[in-house]
Amino acid sequence: MQDISISTLIDMTIGLARGDNDQDRFNNLLDAIRKAIQCDSVALLSLQGDTLVPLALQGLTRDTLGRRFKIAEHPRFAQICESKSAVRFDADSDLPDPFDNLLLDYEGDLPMHSCMGLPLFYADKLLGVLTLDSLTPGVFEQIPTRSLEALSAIAASTLKVALAVSQLEQQAKQTQQKFEELNEEAWDRDGSDIIGDSHSMQALKADIEVVAPSNFNILIHGETGVGKELVARSLHHLSPRKKQPLVYVNCAAIPENLVESELFGHVKGAFTGADKSRLGKFALADGGTLFLDEIGELPLAAQSKILRALQNNEIQPVGQDKVQTIDVRVLAATNRDLKEEVAEGRFRSDLYHRLSVYPITVPALRERNGDIVLLAGYFLEQARRKLGIVQIKLGKEARIELARYNWPGNVRELEHVINRAALKARARGRGGKLITISVEDVGELDSMPDMPIPSEGLATHSLAEINPSLGLRESTEEYQRQMIITALNNAEFNWAQAARQLKTDRANLTRLAKRLGIEVSKKHQIKLS
Repeated sequence: MQDISISTLIDMTIGLARGDNDQDRFNNLLDAIRKAIQCDSVALLSLQGDTLVPLALQGLTRDTLGRRFKIAEHPRFAQICESKSAVRFDADSDLPDPFDNLLLDYEGDLPMHSCMGLPLFYADKLLGVLTLDSLTPGVFEQIPTRSLEALSAIAASTLKVALAVSQLEQQAKQTQQKFEELNEEAWDRDGSDIIGDSHSMQALKADIEVVAPSNFNILIHGETGVGKELVARSLHHLSPRKKQPLVYVNCAAIPENLVESELFGHVKGAFTGADKSRLGKFALADGGTLFLDEIGELPLAAQSKILRALQNNEIQPVGQDKVQTIDVRVLAATNRDLKEEVAEGRFRSDLYHRLSVYPITVPALRERNGDIVLLAGYFLEQARRKLGIVQIKLGKEARIELARYNWPGNVRELEHVINRAALKARARGRGGKLITISVEDVGELDSMPDMPIPSEGLATHSLAEINPSLGLRESTEEYQRQMIITALNNAEFNWAQAARQLKTDRANLTRLAKRLGIEVSKKHQIKLS
């Protein structure tokens, strides 16, 4: 009498746990079955629609793995699939054996033999079948049903796990492929070239090509509007991490009390309002690149946590005791002089040195001799597509005016000027195929603000226009309101930069603005409530 002992079932389970992949686990399962039950062949088949597909086999010719068995064409398989328990076929059964002529070391039709099939159910769903064949008739008759049920359960669980893992791996692969395609689309859409042939830009491009393939952390310095984010995207795209995420963080836009949570994440219940766990930017960028824009605006407490992440490749979400290991390359950008910030005690010297292994300075537009016309052409082509213009060009006087201007707002200001001029030129030359931007379309550059974005409800009163009858308190608040609005416009709606202009703390400035009824919408429009 054959039986499957408890120790054999335990050994079988342990063997399955040791498999490195699905095929190893399937082969371990078949090895254990052949040790426990006398048989000449054993096969594990997965149900895929109306077909059984071999996953692993022993004792059968290798070409069996390439076969696909339609259940309706094989009565024995149909009977096994319709059963809820093991099916033992009579030795003289006239039902054709699907493995006829496939038994190793045996030519011709199979003589009288033993054949048994086990349906593999998981949560009442048929996943596949396990078949055993022996040239010794009646060899399976005495195996207790309970033992076969245990064997079926182990085989079904093994198959279920394997199918689930395979599905997850396939989904992960598809997700990664989609992510890589989106990365490429974003790169093509947002611009893949750093426009400029001046000596300073040639030096910048050379620096990028040298350092991009490394894992060095990079500090990108430059005035507002010079294109530091484009440099960061170029560094990422030219690095081995290009297929992994590039995560952007505007450090100046994060409230001071949420900096740690935003960067490193938090667990549910870590603080009031933390109703669920949340990944931080470092975790989201794992394997890729993290771009910390305006890093000079971070408080000292957050700087120390970033230093730890750079030194040890470790982060600790708020409210979590366990430390997580990460692999992140950090690109940081600032328009501040961080050396001066270090000297003044506002920026950690150790973090500064960690970031500035290979510092990169993006030149201001006024230092890029000859690049203004090239950039104007680039922005003109973008404007042409957006506005549906057949052809658009710069007039001679307009080119001279653009080259003459000092561009305190740098490339960003040039982009706004070109877009506005294209709109004006299109309105003036409506109906024409060729639109020419004149110096009138460009406007008076010397009097232009750095940020040509309109603000709804913007107070335009001068100090002389403030009504003294308002009283000291109301007049003071009106004066403060005007100063904050002016500073926000000059700082391109960057609260931290506006605070520096007004020589106050960013948090104090936002609280004062809220008290004075100043609101900034997502479209960078100021409203007075």
